[in-house]
Parts: sequence; structure tokens; C-alpha cells
Amino acid sequence: MKKGWETKELGAVSAINYGYTESATRELVGPRFLRITDIQDDRVEWDTVPYCKIESADIPKYRLASGDIVFARTGATTGKSFLVDEPPEAVFASYLIRLRLLDKKLLPEFVMLFFQTAGYWQSIKDGSSGSAQGGFNATKLGALTIPAPPLAEQQRIVGLLDEAFEGIATAKANAEKNLQNVRGIFESRLQSVFTQRGPGWVEKRFDEVCAITSTLVDPRKKEFLDLTHVGAGNIESKTGVFVDLKTAREEGLISGKFLFDESMVLYSKIRPYLMKVARPDFEGLCSADMYPLAPIPSVVTRDYLFHLLLSKPFTDYAIRGSARAGMPKVNRDHLFEFRVLLPDVKKQKQLAANLDDLHHETQRLARLYERKIAALQALKKSLLRQAFSGEL
Repeated sequence: MKKGWETKELGAVSAINYGYTESATRELVGPRFLRITDIQDDRVEWDTVPYCKIESADIPKYRLASGDIVFARTGATTGKSFLVDEPPEAVFASYLIRLRLLDKKLLPEFVMLFFQTAGYWQSIKDGSSGSAQGGFNATKLGALTIPAPPLAEQQRIVGLLDEAFEGIATAKANAEKNLQNVRGIFESRLQSVFTQRGPGWVEKRFDEVCAITSTLVDPRKKEFLDLTHVGAGNIESKTGVFVDLKTAREEGLISGKFLFDESMVLYSKIRPYLMKVARPDFEGLCSADMYPLAPIPSVVTRDYLFHLLLSKPFTDYAIRGSARAGMPKVNRDHLFEFRVLLPDVKKQKQLAANLDDLHHETQRLARLYERKIAALQALKKSLLRQAFSGEL
């Protein structure tokens, strides 16, 4: 640690309190009632925060003030924090902890930056392990130690990081917008292909377009042990890219699987909104929760079928037929009742080739923007690490 810096326990320099227990309401019956779910993207839209009933005598105990930091103590968002700034009349809910600094030599903005560091998040992870709900209580929060440079140094660090983070946020927002636009280009083109109708196009039921010709096999048999296994988790949504593939032997499979080959299209019938479709270039086994669809060559090409299964008209149809308790799933009867307009095979090849070219280019650009976003996130972490180790 940098010379002249101290370390302080949060419990020794702040008042740490649990929030108020009450039901939220949209009726104006008391002050605003801040909950974990009201904190989104490091912001609170106070106009949308509900109210709660509370006795007037209890309001001072739970009232939020500028400089307070509220902290999620349980659930998936454990450790998430928010620095309060000029709030309306508001109290905070019981699943939040409020940290109010008593030491005037610590800036709330500096402490809030500490709550974004990798070291802080590791402490949250370590302190939450073993808890059924992943909780982190006030005692654990108070035991955390924080670097405490002189006040002027804190002000300098806050100023530098605020300026840097503003630039990073702007660059990240631009990259995310560009990423969204790139994805939208392909989705728009895909939509236009499968909503158009040209001369000579014919309507077909899906069972006239493709079939399931595979039968279930025992993956423990010698002839299947070294075949690659594909489950829904091995296909990226919307892209058809395979990830983390292993053999039946490596996965220790025991339940029946479908055989497939490179002539087929694999479609995941679980959660159709995830749009998991793939064109394997190898023989293998697929989960019983996938359909290995064999296109009828005189009616449809494999590539055209692949893009059709990713189209909005088909996905909307699949979603409508998948409503069931627990797990949304497209059954075989519903799948094969789908009706589709098809051009001749020559036109299908042309359209599918154009879609493949566009998909390849948009995926290239998407990866570029994804890498840029990841680099910006890494830069933010690096600046935080430097700041709290005295290197900034």
C-alpha cells in the first residue's frame, strides 16, 4: 500500500443498519420505499419507486440522505451497491443495508468506488459462501477493511476515475449500440426473406419439408462411445455455433440419444425463444430434447431449412405451441403442423447463400464490438486496481 495510506474497518467508521420491513404499494401512503429491484444500471428512477406505510416516529431511523450507500445483502444481487444523492423523502427496504459514514476523513464517493473493486467482490463471494441464499450481513460488511488515503488524495482519485469512467461509459454505450445495430441488420434481412412471397412459391406443411428419421440409441454401446454429443447447451443462441463439445464417453452418457449426420439440421425443442439451431459437419449423437431434422432434398435445402428455423415467423409459432408447466417445449405434432411458403430449390440456394454471407459479416462485426466492450470493462477494472493500490 502507498506510504501515508491507512486501512480502516467499515464498521469502525460508519453506522450500518438494516432496512424497514413493510409491503410496497403504489398508493401515496408514506415515503418512497427503495428496494433492491429499484437499483438498475447504477441508477434509481425515483419517480417509479413505490411507497410504504410507516409510522412518523420510525421515519428518521430509516430515512435516506445524500452520501448514504445502500447495499444488497441477499440473493443474486448480493454486494450490489448504490450511492444516494439528493433523494426525495425515502426509506429503504429490509433486504438492503445502509452504510452511513461517520468518519469525515472518508468520502462516500471513494467508498463507493471501493465497492466496485475486484478485491471487494472477492470478499463478497468469500463471505457469501455457505449461505443458502448467498447472503452477506451487516457484521460481515462492517468487518471489511478499506484503504484510506488522505482526504486530498481521495478527492484526486475520485475526480480522475469519474472522468475516466464517464469516457468508458460513453464508449461502451456506443459499442453496445453498434452491436445491437449489427445484429438487427441480419435479423431484419432474415425476417424479410421469410415473410415475402414470390411467383411460383408454394405452401407446405412442415412434415412435407423435413422428417425425423433417426431413432434413439444407447450411447454406452461401443460404436457410439466416441461420437460427439450435442445438447442444447452446446449451441449458441441465434448463431448455430457449437461450444464445449465432448464425446459420449467423456460425458458418461447413459440415456438414449438420437444419431445425426451432416445432412441434418439440429433444433432444440426446449425454450424455443432461445433459437438454438445448428448445421453439424460431423456425425454424432444429440440429446432427446433436440430434433435431428432431415430435409427432403426435392423440397428444401439444408441451409434454407436452417435459416427458416431461426426466422421470427417460425419462432413465434414455436413459442405459441410450447406453453406448458415448468419447461416450455415444442412437441412433434405442433412442429410438423407449421406451414411455410417455399420458393424452388434453386431460389432457396441463392437466398440461403446470401443469408450465410450476411451472417458471416455481421458475426465478424459483432465479435469486434464484443471484444471492444470486454476491453473497456477490463480497463475499468484495471483503473480501480491501480487506484486502490496507490498506483494511479
